[in-house]
Amino acid sequence: MVLALACGPGAAAAARPVQAAPSTGGSIGLKLLDAPRGREADPRAHMYIVDHLAPGTVIHRRLQVTNTSDTDQRVDLYAASAEIDGGTFTVEPDRTPNELTTWVSVDDCAASKAASAAPGECGTAREDGASGPPAPRSLVRDVPAHGTAVVDVSVRVPPKASAGERYAVVWAQVAGPADPAGNVRVVNRVGVRIYLDVGPGGEPPSDFRIGEVTPARAPDGTPEVVATVRNTGARALDMTGSVSVSEGPGSLSAGPFPVNLGTTLGIGDTGRVTVLLDRQLPAGPWKVRLTLASGMVRHTVTATVTFPAGPAAGAPVTPDAVDSASMAPGISAVALAVIVLAAFGYRVMRRR
Repeated sequence: MVLALACGPGAAAAARPVQAAPSTGGSIGLKLLDAPRGREADPRAHMYIVDHLAPGTVIHRRLQVTNTSDTDQRVDLYAASAEIDGGTFTVEPDRTPNELTTWVSVDDCAASKAASAAPGECGTAREDGASGPPAPRSLVRDVPAHGTAVVDVSVRVPPKASAGERYAVVWAQVAGPADPAGNVRVVNRVGVRIYLDVGPGGEPPSDFRIGEVTPARAPDGTPEVVATVRNTGARALDMTGSVSVSEGPGSLSAGPFPVNLGTTLGIGDTGRVTVLLDRQLPAGPWKVRLTLASGMVRHTVTATVTFPAGPAAGAPVTPDAVDSASMAPGISAVALAVIVLAAFGYRVMRRR
């Protein structure tokens, strides 16, 4: 039996690797090194492989594997299936394939090139994924203790691929030794998501609408703001953002408070985004300013709310829109990137 401990791919950050613990202590990290041209100011494209491709197109992205343990680690890199279900980016068990994973291959990158190599210059040519085996193609790479390795991820879209968005994860996996009985092996893996849209022409629009805002209290009494969000665009969304409160009792103000991460909305989906506030805040009334974003798209609304006395949801409020804009590269995008990096940070699994 294999016991898989997965460190979710949603933790991937632009300047920091997500990490999973090998059996010998320390951690294995995985970091995306490249963003596509035209998306340099998009913080989401620095965390995940996000792209729009025409049929017959090939792209290359480099991933850096980091080993902070005291021993060399054999790391298995491969693509596996994922989907968006109920507002969550959900990974499938083990090496479950889907159509996208048959287009993905992972190749070695020469140590002499490493992180300085340009995308597509790591490794050898690979045949079209459309004619490959149904299982995802993988690479086993030995990563030295306290060292790094760079691998090249290729996505080859078949010429006759149908239009639509597809999802997968590129995993870096380390397996511990089996127990003496040979029945249980602990597997740790950490991954980077792939959001790939296929179709002719330019990038499909991304957008969302913020619906009702509900004041509530968590079971421990912490006040929270819950917003209903609908994906009105043609790409999946990963929601980030923050809430600030002002004009409270005694002219109090507080915040910003970061959004609870993990809400991913598929095309046409509606979900809920939650923000926990300070437990010491009085009930109100408060003027709430909620800013939500996904990639380069950002919307802000305001509402006046009063938090309920106990753990429950208060009356929902229809907010007022403040602005509705895509962010200008180098200005708002930089500010949001700081928020995203601080919010994601490291997610580390340590051996107990």
